[in-house]
Amino acid sequence: MNAIIKEDINTIINQFENWDRFKNKTILISGANGFLPAYLVETLIELDNRYAMNIKVIALVRNYEKAKIRFSHHIENKHLQFIVQDVCDPIAIDKKIDFIIHAASQASPKYYGVDPVGTLSPNVIGTINLAKLGIENNVESFLYFSSSEVYGELPESLMPVKEGVFGFIDPARVRSCYGESKRMGETICVSYHHQFGLKSKIVRPFHTYGPGMMLDDGRVYADFISNLISNKDIVLNSDGSARRAFCYLTDATVGFFKVLLDGKTGEAYNIGNPHEEYSISELAQLVINLKPGLKVIVKIPETTGQYLKSTVSKNSPNIDKMIDLSWEPSVSAKIGFERTFKSFN
Repeated sequence: MNAIIKEDINTIINQFENWDRFKNKTILISGANGFLPAYLVETLIELDNRYAMNIKVIALVRNYEKAKIRFSHHIENKHLQFIVQDVCDPIAIDKKIDFIIHAASQASPKYYGVDPVGTLSPNVIGTINLAKLGIENNVESFLYFSSSEVYGELPESLMPVKEGVFGFIDPARVRSCYGESKRMGETICVSYHHQFGLKSKIVRPFHTYGPGMMLDDGRVYADFISNLISNKDIVLNSDGSARRAFCYLTDATVGFFKVLLDGKTGEAYNIGNPHEEYSISELAQLVINLKPGLKVIVKIPETTGQYLKSTVSKNSPNIDKMIDLSWEPSVSAKIGFERTFKSFN
């Protein structure tokens, strides 16, 4: 295992106390080799290896070859089972499932313009399929990965945004395929909870970064790290004024587990770091300082049909509900991006 990732998994395990609730349990994770859910898989497998808790993880993935690479150090582990299929296809599993984590989604903006149907389908059809499976198994908890994009366009006066505040999303814009389908996924979770008793909880991750993120993801922080690795200057494709709150992956992962086990059913929780808010130009400068000799260049290109730019100027979470669950992020952007850069070297 990558040394930085190994340290991160140890940090996650040391920061959380209720691991015994996973003893002798089976956890299904959709999109398991994705950036965010992969740390959930790593943590659960390490818990089982370390404490012999008889934890079994079922990793639902679309691409087994990618999954084998991501989890090559666990590939012979009998407590990690792979199911290769699209979450939008009917799901049949012949064993008792205790927890479901639905994290399968095309989250990168680079897909919104070229594959909007493939972007929205896991959030709608996939959520229904897994909700039905959750009811059949009477799962202890069902965690749905939503997104901060559900908030739409909001005035800065409403930032940091609370879970019950929403802004404008135009459903007739192609880019809305992600935010609107995440909204619908949340409604599906709440509806199955209301009508069938599904113990669903919702997390809304804000900008989360760390080891394992795809460097061709299309989001600025991935581009920045990719530039450093390639020894290239950072080129800003905007004026850099948009502001975002950046959360390191270890902090976010602890938050996901907190909501899965201790969150209230039928409710949503912001997962992000409002203490580490930067404009894109400020973040570029922070990252470029990791490799002296490179510089930041502003070069605004013409709009293309593939990458559909967000119209949100500022995005930052209110995390009062998570503080009530005894969670608060602690990793600074400076340390977090240092660790991220090192993880790729």
